[in-house]
Amino acid sequence: MTNSKNILVTGGCGFIGSCFVKKQIAKGNFVLNIDKLTYAGSPANVEAVATNPNYRFTKADINETSLIQNLLNYNKIDWVVNFAAESHVDNSISGPGIFVQTNINGTYSMLQASLNYYKNLSPEKKNDFRFLNVSTDEVFGSLQENDEPFNENSRYQPNSPYSASKASSDHLVRAWQETYKLPTIITNCSNNFGPFQHHEKLIPTIIRSCLQNKDIPIYGNGKNIRDWIFVGDHCDGIELALTSGKTDETYLFGGEKELCNIEIAHKICEILDSIKPKSDGTSYKSKIKFVQDRAGHDFRYAISNKKSFKELGFKPSKSFDERLRETIEFFINK
Repeated sequence: MTNSKNILVTGGCGFIGSCFVKKQIAKGNFVLNIDKLTYAGSPANVEAVATNPNYRFTKADINETSLIQNLLNYNKIDWVVNFAAESHVDNSISGPGIFVQTNINGTYSMLQASLNYYKNLSPEKKNDFRFLNVSTDEVFGSLQENDEPFNENSRYQPNSPYSASKASSDHLVRAWQETYKLPTIITNCSNNFGPFQHHEKLIPTIIRSCLQNKDIPIYGNGKNIRDWIFVGDHCDGIELALTSGKTDETYLFGGEKELCNIEIAHKICEILDSIKPKSDGTSYKSKIKFVQDRAGHDFRYAISNKKSFKELGFKPSKSFDERLRETIEFFINK
């Protein structure tokens, strides 16, 4: 990246957002991090850059449109990257309202603030401006075992309140591009994993259960399939979309590693059996317990990287097994 950018990141204290923030600070860009600091966001996730002169934090709700617009103006923002979202499917089933408020209304608020800011930019600054919405493969619904992976032309068919709210946000972004000519990009990714992930997600839950010698809960029969991408690779993909991608385009990022949930559990148990064996000599696998399946549990997600590889040069940096071991070691030493 030749010229440094001023980037507004929403949800930059969350798992994926904080990884992106740290990567951009390391590249010499200025980052304004806006985060409401709900249960899923922690200042500890960005502690490594908290004192960097190129980093600024504002605690705010993305629904505060006028505040967002003032921050865009004051900080002369080039790129807006919208990570802020409620993202846990189980929580969306038990309490969908906050998902509508944050993922739909919040995206609308960010689009309006960005459009009002964009209108007053110079032609040169307009040419550089980008609004990127970070979305999920779950907007495309569920695949069967032999179906082709999702691609950028896949039909939207969300099945949970969470995925429906993210699908809505994508549709709003597209509408603001088409109607108002706001330069937007949408990215959809597969399941992320890596250091600093919130404890409620699958891989941290399995690791934590092992380390605390508790039962390892696996939904249903454990056969649900997910494609897994390392969080750092996802953030590199987002940067590629911003620097090498085109506006009014969608790019998908997957880890090219499909595994069913029980396979994930077995892999984690096997790694922990070797690097941190239980005192009684038994395998962590003995703690696996199948629990009642999630309502409307999608069977399979899978992503094709063909377009993002061809147009952006995107590909995973290391094998899944290497990244999984790194992640487990992070949580052991946390």
